[in-house]
Amino acid sequence: MVGSPGAADGRKAGDRADACALPGRTGWTDEGHRTDYSVFQRPAGTIRVGMIFVDFPDAHATESPAADAAQITPGADWVWRASYGKAWLAITQHRRWVRMPHKSTDYHFQRGFSHEAHEAYIKDAVAAADPYVDFSRYDMVYVVATRNAPAISFTPTYVYEPGTPGVVADGKRIKWAVTFGQDMWHWGPKLVGHETAHSFGLPDLYAFDAGSDAHRFVGGWDVMGLISGAGPQYFGWESWKLGWTGDRQVVCRASAGSDTVRLSAVEYGGGTKLAVVRTGPTTAYVVESRRAALADSGLCATGALVYKVDSSVETGKGPIRVMDAKPGAPRTSPSGCRPLDDAPYRAGQSFTDAGAGVRIDVLRADGRSDTVRITKA
Repeated sequence: MVGSPGAADGRKAGDRADACALPGRTGWTDEGHRTDYSVFQRPAGTIRVGMIFVDFPDAHATESPAADAAQITPGADWVWRASYGKAWLAITQHRRWVRMPHKSTDYHFQRGFSHEAHEAYIKDAVAAADPYVDFSRYDMVYVVATRNAPAISFTPTYVYEPGTPGVVADGKRIKWAVTFGQDMWHWGPKLVGHETAHSFGLPDLYAFDAGSDAHRFVGGWDVMGLISGAGPQYFGWESWKLGWTGDRQVVCRASAGSDTVRLSAVEYGGGTKLAVVRTGPTTAYVVESRRAALADSGLCATGALVYKVDSSVETGKGPIRVMDAKPGAPRTSPSGCRPLDDAPYRAGQSFTDAGAGVRIDVLRADGRSDTVRITKA
């Protein structure tokens, strides 16, 4: 069956959208749609965030708290835009340095450090700030370490483990926190989008294994991968998982057939955002349109992006993998900028997975959309 003209709006084509919504299978952050909101934070409405600033006996702050905050607080606007106005991080800054009880080196920040060690750090920070902060007002806490503490080297997210004492202040259990370290000076405001999304249940899309290309799975196409990437919007799939994209904006092909769909670029609000071909109990191919221009570079992330989702794959092991277009893609774009790389498919190109019986053809492109045909044999 070829989609009728009504198929292009995403309301009449294909199967019901929920037929393509994959269940999570990892028991933690993954790309499944059944997020456990008794553990993770709902990514909707106003999320009240208390921001506190800490220094250490061996690393006194010499900068103002405002200077550090300015490095990351614009991330709230980034999340607002990425969520199409569905989620707002209302950050309240408590602009005074509070002294941690231990030296910065005593907290042993390193990749893979334990949940318990991270919780102990947050507990110390909250206790130090508690005389000046009413934590009962907040849904989430951001802890910002002074720039003079290189031992606090990176920025992890904390999610409370149910059934444990956790961190409690002012009668409120702190279930979600981000502790900002030295890497915030490298990644900038989009680090807020990356780390806060872990509290929403999103996994890491870069590779955890050492000695390999950490960004081989998705490159810079999603902020959960390479944060500084050229097109670091959340994937449309993740926007759907988070409830920012609705079922009426998704065309699903779970049974045999074909649909022609005009996809509005994920960078813009409205329109059909995703065409999904389900291939198994936890797998699907997704195609979405991208139109991200890079300021002052003459480059753009433009075209129909095709990727495979597997909701049974754990964080850091490639639950989403971008399918690169074959070399020789047309080197022009509707906006006139030079394409960033060969990952997106452009008009006249096709993606095929014969084993899964999937074919995706890019039929047309304009400045804000791509028209594709999805087929499941």
